[in-house]
Amino acid sequence: MRRAAAFVALLLCLYWTRAQGESGGLTENDVTQIEVQSEILGVKATSDQTNITPDIWAELKELRDMVIQHSVELRNSKSNIEKLEQENTVLEARMNASDNKVEQLERENTDLEARLNTGEKVMEELQRENTVLEARMNTNENEVEELQRENAERPKVAFSVGLTDAGQVGPFSADITLKFSKIFTNIGEAYNPSTGVFTAPVRGTYYFRFNALEAFGTDKLVGIKLYHNGKQITLSYDRVVSNGYATVSNAFVLQLEKGDVIYLDLQTNCSVYDDSKNRTTFSGFLLFAM
Repeated sequence: MRRAAAFVALLLCLYWTRAQGESGGLTENDVTQIEVQSEILGVKATSDQTNITPDIWAELKELRDMVIQHSVELRNSKSNIEKLEQENTVLEARMNASDNKVEQLERENTDLEARLNTGEKVMEELQRENTVLEARMNTNENEVEELQRENAERPKVAFSVGLTDAGQVGPFSADITLKFSKIFTNIGEAYNPSTGVFTAPVRGTYYFRFNALEAFGTDKLVGIKLYHNGKQITLSYDRVVSNGYATVSNAFVLQLEKGDVIYLDLQTNCSVYDDSKNRTTFSGFLLFAM
């Protein structure tokens, strides 16, 4: 009966020990109490050892040793748990720092993406503008090429001539066509210095101008007629007085057909003067073909 009571008490101690371990571990006082209880049970058991077999006492001693060993292991586990908790705290701090860094990088990445999107939009706009400019440039180039072709195909006509270096010409008893022998410009060879006649090479609008001088005498007359195909366009007329000089000049824009002729006649009883200073001149050029 006593043996059974001692065995029950030991089992209660083991149960209590297990409960303490599950609730957070054994303290040193708990281990000491277990050892004292084990010794008391040992004493009680000794008083009755004459009635208990040696195998039961050996098993009880083995159980006691196991309880003590478990208590030591629990203390070690508690230390390991505390160490792991500390390491976990450090890891959590590092993790939080990493999370903050990730958030910062995400914000920076968002900002970079917004800037990149803005840059792409600007680039697209510039590309559109460049496309428009290229189209306009191509159009302008085509227009320039067309103008160059038209200009190349368009006849180039211009002349500027002087009368003579000999001095005075005239007066004559009849009108004469003035033959301007000094050629300054004769593009297109439309003016003939042998006849004094300009012949229109193409149908178009032309500009003509003349200037004449008479000097060194009194009562000298200067009179220049402009003719178009034998039709008088104008008469420019003046008189020299008091041994001075007189000048006449005029200009016209005329529409001519191909083959039309323009020339200057010196009027009857009139004279003109010219020398190396080119006092009497005749010029004209094509404004545009028609």
